[in-house]
Amino acid sequence: MLKVASYNIHKAIGTDRRRNPGRVIEVLNELEADIITLQEADRRFGARAAAIPALLLEQYSDYRAIPLDVQTDSMGWHGNAILAHKSARIVAHDILHIPYLEPRGAVMAQIDVNGFELSIFGMHLDLSGLWRRRQAATIVKLAKQYGEERATILMGDLNEWSASGGCLNDFGRSYNLVECGRSFHSRGPIARLDRIMHCDRLKAVIGGVHYSASARKASDHLPVWAQIDSA
Repeated sequence: MLKVASYNIHKAIGTDRRRNPGRVIEVLNELEADIITLQEADRRFGARAAAIPALLLEQYSDYRAIPLDVQTDSMGWHGNAILAHKSARIVAHDILHIPYLEPRGAVMAQIDVNGFELSIFGMHLDLSGLWRRRQAATIVKLAKQYGEERATILMGDLNEWSASGGCLNDFGRSYNLVECGRSFHSRGPIARLDRIMHCDRLKAVIGGVHYSASARKASDHLPVWAQIDSA
């Protein structure tokens, strides 16, 4: 069994409008997942430094950020990052260029963990529905290329307010969407913006939203999670 999660950490700025990466790490530890994709993992302006300092993550969690070799001080690519449990073996990683209206990107890592050989994709899609669909089509194409030899999981903030339309249709033709629940806004969830999807080589045993006192304060999104097994 494998546990994965996705979390938009809002640059470590909580619902009290204070930047506190320690609260985010507390939520990450609560999740006890094997792999976590993050969105808004870097600061928006300046050098785009990581919202969670590397030393803090190293000392106070069981996770490490997949190195993307793009910017020295950043954790991710356009804010997208992948965390893996320190026991996982990182086989490969890459940044993915996708069409965009505003600066967007996606990330990929091939990871061996708990007996699973996986291609993991993390993403944060556009606010525009048209551009989301274009981005989804590109990511699906790339995921199929990278996922020929490994099972595939896609996770992230899709920014899709529709219950079943829009880019969900595009992803749904190739991947299975896990029923997790409403993750935005953390103070009173009304939308399922954060999603987990997987290929037919895998099955979702259960999915959910992580509701905790820490999670309701650490970001404007709640993390979503899924227990995954071989199909």
